[in-house]
Amino acid sequence: MNTSAPIENLISKEKIAIAFENVSISYGGNEAIKNLYLNFPKGKVTALIGPSGCGKSTVLRAINRMNDLIPDCKIKGRIFYEGSDLYDPNIDPVEVRRRIGMVFQQPNPFPKSIYENIAFGARINGYSGNMDKLVEKSLKKAAVWDECKDKLNKSGCSLSGGQQQRLCIARTIAIRPDIILMDEPCSALDPISTLKIEETIHELKNNYTIIIVTHNMQQAYRISDYTAFFNAENVDDGEGGKVGYLAEFNETETIFGSPKQKITKDYISGKFG
Repeated sequence: MNTSAPIENLISKEKIAIAFENVSISYGGNEAIKNLYLNFPKGKVTALIGPSGCGKSTVLRAINRMNDLIPDCKIKGRIFYEGSDLYDPNIDPVEVRRRIGMVFQQPNPFPKSIYENIAFGARINGYSGNMDKLVEKSLKKAAVWDECKDKLNKSGCSLSGGQQQRLCIARTIAIRPDIILMDEPCSALDPISTLKIEETIHELKNNYTIIIVTHNMQQAYRISDYTAFFNAENVDDGEGGKVGYLAEFNETETIFGSPKQKITKDYISGKFG
């Protein structure tokens, strides 16, 4: 079994946003990811790439404890955020999800007005400042203000798919997270909307740590500072099962230009996946 333990630690301790220490995650009796060691850098965009079924989304959901909502999901090892173990019994998962926001594959605006899509989450999280300013600021950061500033009372569901996704990004920003997770945020969008989302990500990384799962190699190269390549290996369970592992982690330029592992080069060049 190949695991990520030997992979070089590229991020100095004071610049780490999230740290995985020997993390294994399973659903029922089936391991999805095994022996993961990985440090995510603060204030950068890290792309998670790899073939389907290698555990990328499982890793992403573990960061803000979304896997807690899956009854048979179990996690071993430790995940640290600002020095705290995210799975310590004293840690409130709701607070974790406030500080580590998530944007999903399919745009999922609330069935409320554009304004309330932003204000609702902020309000229930205790925001007591000027709501109009927060709504405007959040929509501007998500690069969708100019397209919806004159129709804030209209339903968020009336926007185009790309606009809805940027509205969801604005909604995430409004609750003032430190980290934004994105699970294939452009997979359901057209090329123009995808470009706008990518431009938004470039702007957001000035203020947030961003971790994104993507199957688009060109997108990973365009938007990320670091790339983690995950792969999966067969397990001897008699059922054709596979378990994911981290094959290589490095600066994006290195991963795409001169990867250390042959399997990384094969994946990047399209030989499998």
